[in-house]
Amino acid sequence: MPFTNNLWKSDIRMTKVQQKISGCFRSMKGAEIFCRIRGYLSTCREHSVSSSHAMNLIFEGKLPEFVGRLS
Repeated sequence: MPFTNNLWKSDIRMTKVQQKISGCFRSMKGAEIFCRIRGYLSTCREHSVSSSHAMNLIFEGKLPEFVGRLS
């Protein structure tokens, strides 16, 4: 059972945890990269694509199948 059913709160919680662990992001670019990766993984999770499979696809230069259906 998830801590909360509000996906937005769940997504932002991980950013705050990262901030607490490291104290802060070293640069705005680092924060943007972190948010982009977390957003990609969150969207994949919503479409039943595992995080490991999603990352493997990215490193192979591919995107998950649901990306074509979004447009």
